[in-house]
Amino acid sequence: MFDVVVRVFADLLVAVVIIKVILSYFLTPSHKIRYILDQMVDPLLAPIRKLLPASMGLDFSPIILIIIIQIVQVLLIRLF
Repeated sequence: MFDVVVRVFADLLVAVVIIKVILSYFLTPSHKIRYILDQMVDPLLAPIRKLLPASMGLDFSPIILIIIIQIVQVLLIRLF
């Protein structure tokens, strides 16, 4: 049961990160939906952005965050 909860939570978090990235190309930061997504995801992206600055205008922090989410998911499922 715990593994199902972890998988669902991780999948939802990854989906929110992907949706945020896609909508950032189409919606202004002041848009209501984008603002809500930014409030959810930016606290997770901020530490990664400090360690990995944008190179040539590209922000790779969402990809790193997704990888970290997947690693934590696997570790949690194997430990419990």
